[in-house]
Amino acid sequence: MKSVFVTGGSGALGSAIVRKMTAFGWRVAFCYNKSEDKAKALTTETGAFAVRANLEDEADTARMAEKLEAEFGVPDALVNNAGKTSIMPFALLEAEDWDAAMSVNLKSMFLATHALIRGMIRRRSGVIVNMSSIAGQRILGVPVTYAASKSGVVGFTLGLAREVAAYGIRVNAISPGMLDDGVSANIPEQEKNEYLRYCLAGRPGTCGEVADLVEFLCSDRASYINAQLIHINGGI
Repeated sequence: MKSVFVTGGSGALGSAIVRKMTAFGWRVAFCYNKSEDKAKALTTETGAFAVRANLEDEADTARMAEKLEAEFGVPDALVNNAGKTSIMPFALLEAEDWDAAMSVNLKSMFLATHALIRGMIRRRSGVIVNMSSIAGQRILGVPVTYAASKSGVVGFTLGLAREVAAYGIRVNAISPGMLDDGVSANIPEQEKNEYLRYCLAGRPGTCGEVADLVEFLCSDRASYINAQLIHINGGI
């Protein structure tokens, strides 16, 4: 039975990924930071292994990795899903606002990957899936900090994929469009309607649909897919 570790597992998309991977027979572990009640409920529902960690803190991330490897083992797959956004016009941003967005959406991905990839290298196999966003590739009414950080996820993915390919590790990114929950829930109604005007599917996506794609990319069925950004946005 293969195993997977999901960051940000207690959120809307993260919990959908945990449920989907469990349903497909994966051994699942996930981390959370503040949402302890949601994490406990998800653990009870799915039987997944949960560990608390602040992925913006290097020492805490290292502690999490040690606990994970000791009690769960080195995962076959890592899903970097943790992230967040806030609504603030660029002209009103302070430097600390920029740093905060990059810390959550980029630094946490770096720290989690850095903490776990050595085990994959020793084993000479592994899969990493990073969560980007349509905000990083299209002109949308989203905060500049979010768009920039999610674009950075793609660069990280391509660079890392080239570096670790020799060790049998695949690295891909997913770019979801508007979803029915999670970050998309904060989009103003006018922006949602504008998005749907140009979406061939004519509706938001679901977290479950993205979770299906995550599971596929983590599986051996996707063994020839590497260093790719996969769009799942209903056709924009």
